[in-house]
Amino acid sequence: MKISIRLLLTLSVAIVLLVIFMSMLRPAEPLNGGSEYEVRVVNGFTNNSSLPLVIWCASKDSELGGRALQEHDDFSWRLKTNIWGTTHFWCTMKWDQMRKSFDAFKASRDAYRCGTARKCSWLVKEDGFYFSNDEVNWQKDFPWY
Repeated sequence: MKISIRLLLTLSVAIVLLVIFMSMLRPAEPLNGGSEYEVRVVNGFTNNSSLPLVIWCASKDSELGGRALQEHDDFSWRLKTNIWGTTHFWCTMKWDQMRKSFDAFKASRDAYRCGTARKCSWLVKEDGFYFSNDEVNWQKDFPWY
């Protein structure tokens, strides 16, 4: 009987430690669902007044539609993450002969990188796509091609 109680106590402690360890690896925030984010895509071209940047965005559950953005125009929306942490919005951009699809918001990638303000901003320029969570510090994520 002593062995059974000792084994049960050891298993209980192991389970508690495992739960604590798992919560440190992946904080509960993205899995809570309902966390609200703002996504903004800005036309950062310096001279495209005659040819707009065309954007079309969607998720598996909704289509946000398309817009033609002139210089410094933006397209933005708010979203709430789902309970599974799989919320995903993508956009297709077209300018002149260039076309590029990209993940504008992907919960597994952006839940933390969008910062405490939960702002996910994209600046589209001639040489590529830049990301920022404060619209002051921009980092190039990828080129057009």
